Amino acid sequence: MGDISKDINSTFPNNRVKAFINIKYTANWISSRENEFFKTYGISPQQYNILRILRGAKQPIKVQVIKDRMVERAPNATRLMDKLCDKSYIERIRCDHDRRVVFINITDKGLELLATIDDKLHFDFIDNLTEEEAETLSNLLDKIR
Repeated sequence: MGDISKDINSTFPNNRVKAFINIKYTANWISSRENEFFKTYGISPQQYNILRILRGAKQPIKVQVIKDRMVERAPNATRLMDKLCDKSYIERIRCDHDRRVVFINITDKGLELLATIDDKLHFDFIDNLTEEEAETLSNLLDKIR
C-alpha cells in the first residue's frame, strides 16, 4: 500500500493538508494511467467522455448539453469534437429551423470504438478497494465537494 509521505518524500503540517495533497497526487496518477490507456485508441479521456455522453443520450444532442455533462470540464470541447468528427466517430447535424444550432450524434464507427474500449477498460487499481470502501471513498469525495 502506498504512503503519500514516502511517495513524495515529504511531511505535512496536519492530516487535512496531507489529504489534500494526496487527492491531487492520486488524481494526477489516475489521469496518467487514463491517458496511457486511451492513447492506444487514438483518443483522449475527454473525447471518450464525449462519446459516452452521446451513446447514453441515444439521440443527437446540442454541443452545450455535452459540455454541461462532461466529467472534466474542457474549455476546448469544440476542438475535441472537431477531432472526433475528423475520425468519423461523431457527426454534426444542423438544426433545420435555426442554422446556428448544431446537434452532435455518435456514428456507428464511434459506437464500435466504445464497444471495443468497453471490453478492455479496467483499471486494476480500483480493485484494491472493497465495495464498502469504494462507497465510503465516494461519499467522502462527495462531502468535500
